[in-house]
Amino acid sequence: MGDLVLVDRPSEAVAVVTLNRPRKYNAISKALLEEFHDTLKRLAEEPGLRAMVLTGADPAFCAGLDLGELEAAVKIGHPDSILPLRNFPVPVIGAVNGVAVTGGLEFALACDFRIASERARFADTHTRVGIVPSWGMTARLSQAVGQAWARQMTFTGDFVDAPLALRIGLVNEVVAHDRLLPRAVELAQSIATTTPETLSRIREIYDLLRDGTGADGLRAELETGRDGLAITSPEDFAARRRAVFDRGRTQTR
Repeated sequence: MGDLVLVDRPSEAVAVVTLNRPRKYNAISKALLEEFHDTLKRLAEEPGLRAMVLTGADPAFCAGLDLGELEAAVKIGHPDSILPLRNFPVPVIGAVNGVAVTGGLEFALACDFRIASERARFADTHTRVGIVPSWGMTARLSQAVGQAWARQMTFTGDFVDAPLALRIGLVNEVVAHDRLLPRAVELAQSIATTTPETLSRIREIYDLLRDGTGADGLRAELETGRDGLAITSPEDFAARRRAVFDRGRTQTR
């Protein structure tokens, strides 16, 4: 195992997985994604695991795809890349400690539910960086916050801070930054005390309801997103991303 994805085990039943490229705001590179997939595969095979917490190394949760790796971007952004997280066999709690942007927001949305630090900020910047989503943003975001807020977030690309994320249902709780992981682990430990077979079956039912409702949206996004990574220049993408974060720093709510 490398050092791009860290695993901590507060107990046999709970794993805390941390995306660890803090200088790049935990942007998803080819190497990070491969290590993340390997980590999830290994954890999924542990019979004693009952819940997982996903977070990022401060100061960010995840800034999305690292399109500085332009040649690898299409492979990284393939719709199947999100499936090991979305289909993880036990509940996953997203512990959002900082910015969760575009692909990072899709990682958060792939979790069963989300807890946020007071420092968390969320944005869907697909329209600003010129990429059509392919990891389920249009279905998952609207399921979490409703059509109106999903459209506002996607159409504007504006950042949503933690209090607003709580108000619109994007996160379940907002806690002090130093309480984020303890609270997420506390919830994971609570999940671990339930009856495994019953929890697994009820989770399957929730998944069926969620995925059935979003099936048409997911299918349409996949079809449209096949050619979504249309950026031909890393410099072009870098300029657009800088503009996004510069805009985020000046926005207040």
